[in-house]
This record gives sequence, C-alpha cells and structure tokens, in this order.
Amino acid sequence: MDYWSALELYKEMLLLHCEEAKNYVNSQCADLEPWQIIVATLLLTLGTVWAKGFLFQQESLTSRIKKQCFRLIRKIPFIGTSIQKQLNKALDDMSMSLCTLKEGMSYTQLLPAQGLSQKQVLDSIRQYQTLNEVQWTKGKVSGAVYWGDEKLTELLVKVYGEFAWSNPLHPDIFPGVRKMEAEVVRMTCSLFNGGPDSCGTVTSGGTESILMACKAYRDLAYERGIKYPEIIAPVSVHAAFDKAANYFGMKLIHVPLDKKTMKADVKAMKRAISKNTAMLVCSAPQFPHGIIDPIVEVGKLAEKYNIPFHVDACLGGFLIVFMEKAGFKLEPFDFRIKSVTSISADTHKYGYAPKGSSVVLYRDKKYRHYQYFVAPDWQGGIYASPSMAGSRPGGIIAACWATMMHMGENGYVDATRKVVQTARTIAAGIRKIEGVFVFGNPEVSVVAIGSNVFDIFRLSNALTSKGWNLNTLQFPSSIHICVTMLHTKPGVAEHFINDVKEEVAIIMKNPQEKTTGMGAIYGMAQSIPDRSMVTEISCGFLDCLYSTEVSKVQNNHHTSKKNHMNGSSKTH
Repeated sequence: MDYWSALELYKEMLLLHCEEAKNYVNSQCADLEPWQIIVATLLLTLGTVWAKGFLFQQESLTSRIKKQCFRLIRKIPFIGTSIQKQLNKALDDMSMSLCTLKEGMSYTQLLPAQGLSQKQVLDSIRQYQTLNEVQWTKGKVSGAVYWGDEKLTELLVKVYGEFAWSNPLHPDIFPGVRKMEAEVVRMTCSLFNGGPDSCGTVTSGGTESILMACKAYRDLAYERGIKYPEIIAPVSVHAAFDKAANYFGMKLIHVPLDKKTMKADVKAMKRAISKNTAMLVCSAPQFPHGIIDPIVEVGKLAEKYNIPFHVDACLGGFLIVFMEKAGFKLEPFDFRIKSVTSISADTHKYGYAPKGSSVVLYRDKKYRHYQYFVAPDWQGGIYASPSMAGSRPGGIIAACWATMMHMGENGYVDATRKVVQTARTIAAGIRKIEGVFVFGNPEVSVVAIGSNVFDIFRLSNALTSKGWNLNTLQFPSSIHICVTMLHTKPGVAEHFINDVKEEVAIIMKNPQEKTTGMGAIYGMAQSIPDRSMVTEISCGFLDCLYSTEVSKVQNNHHTSKKNHMNGSSKTH
C-alpha cells in the first residue's frame, strides 16, 4: 500500500466518523423546534465567550480565587476586626516613625497671608534640615546619596541656577538645553558601545526609563499582531517593570533565579517564551543582590526568537561601563551583544548627577519611535513629547551635562575603581563572619547578606541602632549595602565590617530569639499569604508621606528616640 492509498483510507475513516457524529447530533435535536436550537446555540456561544474571559485574564485564576477567599475571611466579624486592629497598629507605628516632628514644630497648612522674606525662607529651610537624623554624609547609608561632593554640589547649584527657568519642551526658546540633552544621550550611547544609529532620551529617573522601554515594546508588539504583550524577566528585576505592566496593560512573567548564583535561570526564561512575548529583560546588575544576569546567554534567546531585549543598568550602568578601564573584567552587557535593543542607565546614581535624571538608549531609531507620543489633531497645535512628561526641568538636564563634563572619563574610572574595590572588600570581610553569608558573587557595588542560623532582620535592627541605614529585602530574607563614594572614605568599610562582626557575635549567643521592631514587620510581611494586606499597609505608608497632622501620641510624648524605616533603635 503506497502513501496516497493509506491517506485515502484515513480520509474515508474520518468521513465515516463525521457522518456518525452528524447523525447523532440530528437524532438528539429531532424533537427540538428551530427556535430552541437557535437559543441553545446562542447561550452556548455566550457561555464560551464568558468562560474564556473569566479563565484567561492577565491575573491568574489561582491568584483571583485566593484574593476572593481572603476578602471573605476578612468579612468574618471576629477575624476581620482582629486583622484590622493589627493593621491600624502597624499604620500608627509607621506614622510615628515617619511623621514625628521636633518639639515646637508644626505643619504649614495655609499659604502665608504675607510673603516671607528671603532670609525668613532660608531660616525655615534650615529648620527643616534639623529633622535629618540619618548620617548619610558619614557613609552610614546604603545607596540613596551616591557622592555629595561639596565642590561638585557648588558647580551643580550654579549650573541649575543658570537654567532654572528652561524647559526642553520649547527647544526654540531654550536651544542650549536641547543641545545638552542630545549630548548627554550621545555620550551615554558611546559608553555602552552604541553604533551611529543608536539613540535615546533623557528621563526623570530609572523608573521612567524602564516605563518608556516597555511602552515602546508594547506598541511594537501591537504592530506585530500580539494582542496581549508579555514581559519575561527574572524575579530580581526592578519593580518598575511591575509598574510598567500595570500601567500599560502588559503581563509580567517572572522567571526564577539560580539559587546558588542568584542569576536568572536561562532555561526557565526559554520555557516562558510564547507567541505573546514582547520583550526579554536582564539586569546589570540587579538591585537585591548586586548580581549581573547572564546577558550573553539570554541574548542568544532574543536573537533566536527575534524578541526585543532590554538590559536594565539603572543601578550600576555608570560603573560597569568603566570597570574594564578600572581593572575589573566583565562579560559583555551592552550593544556589543547584537540582540540587545535597549538599555536603561541612571545618571543620578553613579553618574553623580543630581536626582531626577536617567537615560534610556536604543540600538536603532525605529525602536525609539514607539516610545514617542504624538497628538496630531489637538486644537492647541501638534503635540509631541519624547517621554512621559511634557514640560521637563531644563536645569536638571544642564546639571547632568555639567556633571558628566566635569567628571570626564578619568574621574569616572577613578570613582569606579574605589567603589568596586570597597564593595569587594566588604564582601570578603562578611564572608569571614560565622553565621552570615553573601548572596552569589557580587561583581559591582551591592553586597547582600543573609543567614541560615538566625533571622537576618535582627542584624538589620542591630546595625540601625549603630546608625547604619541598610536596605531590607525579602524572598529570601536579606539585607544589603549599596556602596557609594561615601563608603570609600578611609575607615568606613572597616567600620561596617566590624559592626557586623560584633552584632552577629551577640546574636549568635541566642540565634533563635525573635525579631522586634521594624525588622519583625518586614519578616511578618513576607509570611502574610494575603498580599492585599501588605498592599494596604504600603498604601498607608504612602498616605503618611503626605500627612500634615500631628499625632496625639506625639503631642503627649515628645521624644528624641530614633526611629528609622529599616529598624527600631532597640538593638536586638
């Protein structure tokens, strides 16, 4: 029997089964009237459409069922009241931690009837500065302020003053700002080995840079016929990608990390790729543990499946581009990898520019066009903007340009050498301390610390009591120090290592003791299965930032006790 004869046989069998199915359906409908068949068909169609919409949403069915169950549980009188009581207590503690004023101080709630003189304004500003308790100038803070050099600050103040009223929305009125922004982008493209077609824009920070890249790839995905664009990224990727997915109607698919290296699992990323994948993401380095993802390997996936590939270098971008010249070897992470289509890098971190500046770069202008917004039919004229904002502070762009020109390649290389060497000194020192460990092999500026023996948040509280302000992390529980130029001052790194060593020794005397203060809150937050409660507390935190009410507790008990978000001043 040849191939075609076998095919004919299968065809006849298929037709026979179809005939049997038809006869069965007809027999079942023999006693039905036409209108009944039409109504049944309509109901079945509507039911199928509803089921598809219910089952296949951006949020998984399992997640939605969990949320609904927790909502019902919280409606049970005794349980709901108890939960709300604990939430209110947490919010009150948070309010006291954030909003405590010094004795005699109050909030301004109304515009002064008579304007203040310049001297009065400056006197008030100095009073506000007395609220600062964290000693960031002494290198006690993780990240946040990446240099704070006095001479550089003086230069930036002068430059900002020259361009305080400028706005790049009006390039015809402020051509100097336009030129400086273009030069900031071009210099950054060159640092990341971009070709002549590479391009980008200046944004207000890393979050906006990430948002813009995601928006560009979402629109590109729409053009490619993808109705439900998906972002595939490691669980360690910055939360700005969650924000982008939420803002732009995308779905963020997280892939796990290798538990030993803390790098993205490339095999898991490959399995996550589908017809809806709009972009792949890696970090260089990621925020939690300071690890650079396997960009070369993920780049091969991007090339194979023709998917845009974004490298988030917001945190350490202005370190990694200078590390080779500073004497530290790294694998390629930038446009040298031909599948990398965009990069985000913050000039206001290790670029040492003032806060409010970042850069998003693209391999080719065709990608940047998807980032733009144009309203061609507005009555006010044709409106076009490159990023989220319309009006933007030209003074910040000018100060960013001034910083880059003042630092020069030699300044950045020297600063990079100091920061990276200090981070490696801290990592080496922590590894020698019994009871704690360093996550992965941090190559840049972040050193994350964990423990298999005791609750690491006890160490966080203890270090807070000694004036340190570190970042508290979750999943898994850990803390990290993001090394800045302030930590490269003589003795700071050694002081930190010694403090960790001393406090770990104390904790190890009773490793099973429970955590107190803010450390306990962070630990509890990870274990709460109802994540809506964590969201509620977080919203309460944001509300506190805008509070202008002096709490009753503060009115009755003015205290000098220090309270920081990363732990109470109680030692253990």
